[in-house]
Amino acid sequence: MRLTTHQWRLLAATLLPAALLAGCAGTPIATERESRASLESVRSAYRPRDAKPELPALSTESPLADYLRYAILNNPRVEAAYYSWAASVERITPARSLPDPRLTFEADITDMLDAVMPGLMLDLPGPGKLRAAGDVAAAEARVGYFGFESQVLQAAYATKSAYIRLHFLSDTIRVQREALALLGDVESQAQQQVGAGRGTIQDVLRAQIERDQLTNQIANLEDSRSVLEAEFRAAIGHSPADVSVPIPGTFEVGAAPPAADEVLALAAEHNPVLRQMEADVRRGEAMLDLARTSRVPDFTVGIEADVKANPIMWRPTASITLPIWRDKIEAEIAAAQADKRSAEARLSSEQISIAAELASMLYTYRESGRNVALFSMTLLPKAQQSLDASRSGYLTGRSTFLDVIDAQRRLLEFELSAIEARTQRELAIASISLLISGSAPDGAPVLPVSAPERAEPKEARP
Repeated sequence: MRLTTHQWRLLAATLLPAALLAGCAGTPIATERESRASLESVRSAYRPRDAKPELPALSTESPLADYLRYAILNNPRVEAAYYSWAASVERITPARSLPDPRLTFEADITDMLDAVMPGLMLDLPGPGKLRAAGDVAAAEARVGYFGFESQVLQAAYATKSAYIRLHFLSDTIRVQREALALLGDVESQAQQQVGAGRGTIQDVLRAQIERDQLTNQIANLEDSRSVLEAEFRAAIGHSPADVSVPIPGTFEVGAAPPAADEVLALAAEHNPVLRQMEADVRRGEAMLDLARTSRVPDFTVGIEADVKANPIMWRPTASITLPIWRDKIEAEIAAAQADKRSAEARLSSEQISIAAELASMLYTYRESGRNVALFSMTLLPKAQQSLDASRSGYLTGRSTFLDVIDAQRRLLEFELSAIEARTQRELAIASISLLISGSAPDGAPVLPVSAPERAEPKEARP
């Protein structure tokens, strides 16, 4: 049996609301608006129009700040963390949105088509459930942001670490070459003494052995430069084999770190790992709120119309879930509570770890500073005087050649130790500034620091 024109119109009128709903948009919750505002703020600086901004032009004379900004904007790990965070922000909208409405169709058929019943059904989660689900997704996005910020600081530290070690490697090679030239002079003196009958060929051989060993050490150091250069290129987001990337030709000494209490205060406000864990506690609280809504029933409403009946027969329908399984509900709440307490314990553990790491880095900074002062002001001048005296004494017969070699070795040892102390001091400064206190370099695409989230435990609700 065919439908009449009137029945077709009624059928269309029944389906029209579904078609109209296809263009609807939900209402953003407050945490969603905040997350999207944060994402847009970072996007405008980091990936405007989903493309890299103009990168700083690098040269061997570029300041360290340009290299750090280049690394942050170009490092693929930072980019991966950014898009992971962006994806988590986008997941807030599906989490807080109503389920899609459903078109239904029923028909009664005997020997003929007796009834045609199109309909529209809508699932309605219980009060507070969508907001709670959206808050969970927003809390996860907050965790994702601090993961991105952590990668920003890691990229900056990797760049600065390679930059520091490259500089002091050059100093080490310079000192070794100076020692090699000195050994050449010592060998010439030994040959002169042998020619004058005041020395033995063993002195010449000893000088040659020392020279050959030092030449091999210099070759190893020169070879290791390529490894550090590859590490530096990788830190700024280039292939290690990309030799077009300029290596810094100047060096900037790091500023002295503040006192321990001030660094810990900065870490509480800036350190992205701590703040990520604080955000994870907030996520646990949101999960607990969502678990508690499992006590609230869900609803389904709909309507069907028998368009073959005359007059048209409407069939409204409604259903409600019955959350009667108390053990299941309590287990969901208990699991969420346990997750939250686990997040709180991880936060406490990280706070302790950062305090211990800070103590270690401050000790390294102080120790290396004392060593630099000791070598530069006391040991190196005395070692140089000892070498000069032994060389003069060797020419006059008051010293042996072994005295000269021993003095030369001691001077080289002190020079290398001084370079190592300066290296450790600079690395400690970089670690305290970037990894512990979490102070991002100027121009880094991170959000301004707001009041840190304090994860205070809430009173358990029944």
